[in-house]
Amino acid sequence: MVKSLKVTTLAAGLSLLALSACDNGPGGMFGGEKVEVVETEYPENVLWGDTHLHTANSPDAFGWGVRLDAEAALRFASGEKVTSTMGVDAQLARPLDFLVISDHSDGLGFTKMIAEAPRFLLPNDQLKRWHDMFNESPEESTKAMNEMIDMAGDPEASSKVADPEEANKQGKEIWDDHIEVIDDYNSPGKFTAFNGFEYTSMPDGNNLHRVVMFRDGADKVSKITPFPSASGETPYQLWQYMAAYEENTGGRVLAIPHNSNVSNGLMFEMTGTPGGPMSAEEATLRARMEPLVETTQIKGDSETHPYLSPNDEFAGFGVAGWDKANISAKIKMTESMFAGSYVRSALKRGLEVEAKTGVNPYKMGQIGSTDSHTALATGDEDNFFGKHTFNEPTPEGRDRVNKKMNLGSRGNRFNWHYLAGGYAAVWATANTREAIFDAMNRRETYATTGPRMTVRFFGGFDFVDEDLAKDWVKAGYARGVPMGGDLNASDDKAPSFIVSALKDPEGANLDRVQVVKGWIDSAGNAQEKIFDVSWSDMENRQPVNGKLPAVGNTVDLKTAEYENSIGAGELQTIWTDPEFDPAVKAFYYVRVLEIPTPRWVLFDAIRYKLTLPEETTLIAQERAYTSPIWYNPKA
Repeated sequence: MVKSLKVTTLAAGLSLLALSACDNGPGGMFGGEKVEVVETEYPENVLWGDTHLHTANSPDAFGWGVRLDAEAALRFASGEKVTSTMGVDAQLARPLDFLVISDHSDGLGFTKMIAEAPRFLLPNDQLKRWHDMFNESPEESTKAMNEMIDMAGDPEASSKVADPEEANKQGKEIWDDHIEVIDDYNSPGKFTAFNGFEYTSMPDGNNLHRVVMFRDGADKVSKITPFPSASGETPYQLWQYMAAYEENTGGRVLAIPHNSNVSNGLMFEMTGTPGGPMSAEEATLRARMEPLVETTQIKGDSETHPYLSPNDEFAGFGVAGWDKANISAKIKMTESMFAGSYVRSALKRGLEVEAKTGVNPYKMGQIGSTDSHTALATGDEDNFFGKHTFNEPTPEGRDRVNKKMNLGSRGNRFNWHYLAGGYAAVWATANTREAIFDAMNRRETYATTGPRMTVRFFGGFDFVDEDLAKDWVKAGYARGVPMGGDLNASDDKAPSFIVSALKDPEGANLDRVQVVKGWIDSAGNAQEKIFDVSWSDMENRQPVNGKLPAVGNTVDLKTAEYENSIGAGELQTIWTDPEFDPAVKAFYYVRVLEIPTPRWVLFDAIRYKLTLPEETTLIAQERAYTSPIWYNPKA
């Protein structure tokens, strides 16, 4: 918790950096004796992390103000206190278990390199001018960054700024230095630091970004350099790069699509890369390389949209402001684009493609992460440091650059529309690179919008209520499959599911647990339905006309406080689909809803005495989304 408070693609045209088992780190929790790591028979504890964080090595993050490096980010995520770029003490109330620093491969370290280089060694006046601007003030640094983005669209002009061959060499040095830091701070059994980067393809401003995450250390990762979108704008080219890495090094790598909500329908298309129907070959490659999807983060929530899920009363979370245009905010989004932009629809589209090709390209587990560009992995509403240093807290308040950057005064979506989450929850057998990566690869994960509720989800064919009084977790693994798994038909018997949710021990009570089902009907149309399977105060909250009454609201808008006088600390049930058809392929995932709690904007409005626009959302029901379980009928 904060103790004192209770681009992006440069190298599209400036392709100056054609970026094509470990010791305990120094200091803090990384020092001392090594921990003996023992893998458990099955996952016993959930691990919490952020797979999407930017530091000063991301050109946009540095250009827009952040000065914290990878070492600071790792120390912060592991629970240490650091000083933010704007001079505020920052510390997590609870440390994370793992972190992926995912700086942009396009222009990796370029802006930082210009700012820190001896001025007299810079080869031309333009670089010297940017050097001066980066070091003069946050306002001038921002101007320099924006000039670079503009130049990225002019290959002729950018080619005159720096020599690509020299930039390639410097880019490799930056990458090698970075992975050395990551390995130094990887501490098996205590805290896991992953090598990774962000692939930042953005054709026409439509988001196709992926976080690329390695299972391996420097011995393998140092043999490559991050793949920039300037070397390939299609995800298929990225997957080929990843496959080549695995073949050439014997290592392992996966990619995580993110911010599909601002892709204008391109993230989850029904067509293949060259156009036309998606082939089984491409569907297979995509499914292998992308076992997860980032469902929620700072730039909105991508589970679903009210237009796609009109019967889902909770479908509007994190949608406001982000459903109007693509990531560049230059091309408007139309309703026809929504299905390719949201995860629930992607899961249904996967079933449709599988019916035609035999392969499901969108067999994805779910996680959340921050996408913070401050080097601070803050996912708590009362400890949010913003997306960029534009909206970081400062000792004087948030009005850092000018009034246009002050919370609530900017008319677009870059203020209260930001979410404070999320985090990735992983059921792994140990806190190591290998165990966490393998759990992600088998999709035994879930996403949260920030709270750390504990969620379990198993599917089988013989679970009964009496199991909950015994060792039901062991039974779940022995007689069924966990979240992310495949449940194959058994004599036309309806599957039963173990659903369990525990509140965040330092957070809000739970409102309800729901199962979201998706399938393809006999006419070939994608369908979905949401079932309330367990909820608080079940005796008094009975459904009326098929709708469960609201849990209530205890938030005090004057103090940003709430009471856990409503809701439940734990919700558990054995649930069987009442509309099960043994011949229909389907997926099921769990959504857990907390009682209403204050959003970060309310905390800030009170701290800084701000007047917010009337449409500002001050209260929300935070949530978790598990990875699906896929039911497969008999062939």
